Amino acid sequence: MQIYTVKRGDSLWALSQRYGVTLEQIYAANGLTSQSQLVVGQALIMPTPSEGTTHTVQAGESLWKIGQRYGVSIQALVEANNLTNPAAIAPGQTLVIPRAPKPVIEVNAYTEKLGTEGVATVNEIGEFLTYLSPFSYRVRANGSLIPIDDSPVIGAAYAHRVAPMMVITNFENGTFSSEIGHSVLSNQDVQTTLINNITGVMQQKGYLALNVDFEYLLPADRELYNAFLQRLVDTLHPLGFLVSSAVAPKISAEQTGTLYEAHDYAAHGRILDFVVLMTYEWGWSGGPPRAVAPINEVVRVLNYAITVIPPEKIMMGAPLYGYDWTLPYVPGGRWAPTVSPQEAVERAAKYNASIQYDEEAQSPYFNYYDEEGREHVVWYEDARSMQAKFDILKGYGLRGISYWVLGVAFPQNWFTIGENFTIKKLV
Repeated sequence: MQIYTVKRGDSLWALSQRYGVTLEQIYAANGLTSQSQLVVGQALIMPTPSEGTTHTVQAGESLWKIGQRYGVSIQALVEANNLTNPAAIAPGQTLVIPRAPKPVIEVNAYTEKLGTEGVATVNEIGEFLTYLSPFSYRVRANGSLIPIDDSPVIGAAYAHRVAPMMVITNFENGTFSSEIGHSVLSNQDVQTTLINNITGVMQQKGYLALNVDFEYLLPADRELYNAFLQRLVDTLHPLGFLVSSAVAPKISAEQTGTLYEAHDYAAHGRILDFVVLMTYEWGWSGGPPRAVAPINEVVRVLNYAITVIPPEKIMMGAPLYGYDWTLPYVPGGRWAPTVSPQEAVERAAKYNASIQYDEEAQSPYFNYYDEEGREHVVWYEDARSMQAKFDILKGYGLRGISYWVLGVAFPQNWFTIGENFTIKKLV
């Protein structure tokens, strides 16, 4: 594929002719219809042909040398060209160079949509997922769990060979509770009750993995949290279950703040099967306008994380959404509503805005004025920003990517991840 940035005067028909693809292919890759209006600065995926290139053998070249040049194996060259004697290639001979194999990664996605809408989403994009994480089982202070009706999405997950991953949180009354976290972590009997309840749900519902998302824990509970994770692993591993955590985006072991201090990257990396880095929400609904997951900030977190967590255990977090802030931003004022990437482009078209791209953050944004004359700024994700994240994922050799959150329209992401990676399936 190629990513094209729309210029003034472009049309989808002219672009289809230039790139040699059909309008239907462009529509499908970008979630467009014949009625879609292009926006200056909009990123468009052009699904170009995927056949391999060719190479004319030069004097003195060997299959090994040609393979090194194109990053493919001798065996791949032999198979692509039906060679019976790999040593007998001749100058002037034309060889087909197959595409290099795509890296294999794991992909997780959280979902708060557990009913019909959630099932429809899994049916649509399940081929791109390794794990589906229904959000969430809320832990009570006594170790009991607040149940959720997750059976429909679990069934859909299995239909698409997606492993359901149970998520437990210390969430209560709209926020993460330090008190609930402390009640669990400081009491062995409560932990035993909780672990028994987790095991029962996983076995009953068909979960294959557990994700522990305990946030805003008391800094003093750091070692207790590590010990609790070890107890979970000791109990669940013999039963064949994977265990993971979700952690705040830290840039050093000494980072202060209730969000960060109890999350011990090194211990989580040592104890658990993998760790989800929540590398998003720099731009958040109640905060100043900025990119949700600026790549420069994500890289700072990864640069620390890989020093204490094996890269093959790291799942990089990524958002599937953006925000629309009303300006001027006032702390404590109106919170920014969420927008899907598709809604963002449609809003830019409606208000005749041109889309800009921040090179440092590797994120698109635009400004517009609404019907009441109020200025807005929208930061969101597109094919360019996701490709930047995928390039980072490859460069760091990470285990994979974890999305927050399903339920918003972003066809470009799923096309792009499919072009970049082979998605590992555990089912």
